[in-house]
Amino acid sequence: MELNEALAKLAELQKKLYAYSTADAALYLDGTTVAPKDTAEGRGVALGVLAGERHKLFSAPEVGELLDFLWGQKEALDQLHSRQVEELRRSYAQLTRIPADEYMEYAVLVNEADDVWHRAKERGDFELFRPVLEKLVAFNIKFAGYYDPSKAPYDALLNEYERGVDMKYLDEFFATLRERIVPLLHAIGEKEQPDDSFLRRHYPIEAQRKFSDYLMEILGLDRTHCAIGETEHPYTLNFNNKDVRITTHYHEDDVGNSMYSVIHEGGHAKYELGIRDEVQYTCLAGGVSMGVHESQSRFYENLIGRSLPFIQAIFPKMKEFFPEQLADVTAGQFYRAVNKVQPSLIRTEADELTYCLHIMVRYEVEKQLMVGTLAVKDVPETWNRLYKEYLGVDVPDDKRGCLQDSHWSGGAFGYFPSYALGSAYGAQMLKNMERDMDVWGPVSRGDLSGVSEWLKEKVHQYGGLLEPADVVKNACGQFDPTVFADYLEQKYTELYGL
Repeated sequence: MELNEALAKLAELQKKLYAYSTADAALYLDGTTVAPKDTAEGRGVALGVLAGERHKLFSAPEVGELLDFLWGQKEALDQLHSRQVEELRRSYAQLTRIPADEYMEYAVLVNEADDVWHRAKERGDFELFRPVLEKLVAFNIKFAGYYDPSKAPYDALLNEYERGVDMKYLDEFFATLRERIVPLLHAIGEKEQPDDSFLRRHYPIEAQRKFSDYLMEILGLDRTHCAIGETEHPYTLNFNNKDVRITTHYHEDDVGNSMYSVIHEGGHAKYELGIRDEVQYTCLAGGVSMGVHESQSRFYENLIGRSLPFIQAIFPKMKEFFPEQLADVTAGQFYRAVNKVQPSLIRTEADELTYCLHIMVRYEVEKQLMVGTLAVKDVPETWNRLYKEYLGVDVPDDKRGCLQDSHWSGGAFGYFPSYALGSAYGAQMLKNMERDMDVWGPVSRGDLSGVSEWLKEKVHQYGGLLEPADVVKNACGQFDPTVFADYLEQKYTELYGL
C-alpha cells in the first residue's frame, strides 16, 4: 500500500466515524430539548444500531492493519497525521477489547438511563434510578478493564477524561485544596454576609432569554455557528467548529443560575469554535481533555464572569433587561452577591470557593463505587453524610442530593474531578495572561476579545493535536494547584475583609 493511499483511507475512516458521532449527538440533542417525554425507546433502538455499526466499522481487522502500516511509516508523517494515528491506535486497542454486543447494549442502556434519571429527579425518587445506576456502575467497572487492564478500574476511567490522572494524584490534589479552603470558609463564616435577596426576585423567563442573547454577544459567540436551547441540565454539544450548541435552564426566582450557566457553557463553546480547521472531522477535533475543557468554562464563568470589572461592564445593560428587579441595586452589590460564600446543596449553583467541596463529595462516592466499598443502594446515605461533613449542610431529598447531576446517567464516571482540575488550571492561566497583557482594562469595557485570543493561541486552536499535559504546560507552565488556592485566598480576603 502506498502512503498516500493509506492516508486517504485514514481520512475516509475518520469522516465515517464523525458521521456516526454526529448522528448520536443529534439524537441526544433532540431527546433533551424538543422530543416528547415518552419517546426514549425509539431513540434507544436507533442508538443501539448506530453503536453496533460504529463498532463494526472501527473494530474491523483492516482498520488495525491500516493503523499498523501508518504507524510503521510514522517517520514520514507530519504532526497532524502522526497524532491521528497515535490516538486512533489507542482507541482501536480499547474498542477491539469490548465485545460488540456489550458495546451496543451499553449504548441502549445510557439512552434509557437518561430518560429514567429525568423522571427520578423530577420525583426525587432514587429507588427509581437505582437499578439502572447499578447496571451503569457494573458496565463501567467491566469497561475499565477493557480500557486498561493494568490499572485499577477507577484509575482507568479517570484516565479517559484526563490522561495521566489517577486516584493518588487526585487524593493529593484535593488534600491541598481542602487544607486551604476549609480554614478560609470558617473565617468567612464569622463575617457578615452580603445581601443577595434581590437575585431571587421575579425575573421573567422571556427577559432572561434576551439577557442570554446579550451574554453570548459579550462572550463573542457567533450566533450563526452557536445556538442556545433549554434543558433540565445545561450542557455543550459540538458537531464541529462551525456548529456548537449550548443549553441552559431558566429559573424565574434565580437570575444568577442561568446567567452563569450561559457563561459557563459559552466557555466550552469558545473552545470548540476556536479549534483549527485542519483537525475537523478527525479524531483530533474537540477539546483535548475534560480538565482542559472545564478550565475554559470555569475561566469564563468565574475568573471573568464573577470579576468586578466584568460585572461593572455588563450591569448597565442588565438593568435594561430587569429594570424593576435591579432598580435599587448597584454593580458593587451585584458583584458581592454573586460571590457570596454559602455552603449549599446544588453544585451548579455553588459559589466559587465551596465548589470544589461539591466535587470532592462526588469523587469520594465514585471512588468507593468503583473500588467496591460502596453499594449503589447506599449512595444517598453516603452522599448525605459527606455533604454534612464537607459542607455542613443537611440534604433534604434526593432531588437536591445524589440525583441532581446528569453525569452518571450518561455513564460519565471519572468526569467530576475535571471540574476542580479545570478551576485550578484556569487560575494559573489567568496569572500568566496578566503577565502577558492588560486583562482587566478591556474587560471593564465589555471587551473580551484579548482574553479570547490569548486562550485561542495557548489552548483552543490545538484541539487534540497536543497531549493534554502539553496544552496545560503551554498555558500554565509547571502546574501548581497552590496558585488556585492563592487566588481564592486573595479574592475572598478582599471581599470579606479578612
